[in-house]
Amino acid sequence: MSNKQGTIMLTSNDFTGLINRRFWNNFFPIPATSNLQLGLKTPDFQLPDITNGQLVRLSQFRGDRPVILAFTRIFTEKQYCPWCYPHVRALNENYEAFVQRGIEVLLITSTDERQSKIVVKDLGLKMPLLSNPSCGVFQIYQVGQALGAPLPGQFVLDKKGILKYKHLFSFFDYNASVKTLLEVVDPLTSPKA
Repeated sequence: MSNKQGTIMLTSNDFTGLINRRFWNNFFPIPATSNLQLGLKTPDFQLPDITNGQLVRLSQFRGDRPVILAFTRIFTEKQYCPWCYPHVRALNENYEAFVQRGIEVLLITSTDERQSKIVVKDLGLKMPLLSNPSCGVFQIYQVGQALGAPLPGQFVLDKKGILKYKHLFSFFDYNASVKTLLEVVDPLTSPKA
């Protein structure tokens, strides 16, 4: 399958690795219903950053900079969600724009470490890719699930770790655009924020 620019979204028709424990644990649909409230801190977590080879704890950014949590839907290292693939590419292409504004973007996937390493290389990721194959963080943030993988969602936290914006998947609006995310975070990077 390809988009208008001819970019491959599904890198192969090889579905090896798709049917695994994660698939069965996320098979039945659960709607995105995150009850995390704007104006409150979100749950802390620690996950391995496959891009940079280190552990990342969300709370390490508190007091330092705003953070965008971008939960994404990647089925395997060979199969990308057709709605998430262009979103991940756009976030990666604009990663420097976020960093220059003093914002960190944490991309969170349910692929395991081996699969995630291939995704980092395949997509040329510059931003941190956090691997969460148990889907525990997806569940804590209540992004929902369907047909073998958690659903995408975006959460914007200010420098104090306070939730300022959340976008949950729907068939009418899959992911928050880079433009929307920049509009949300720009006021958070002002000296008064």
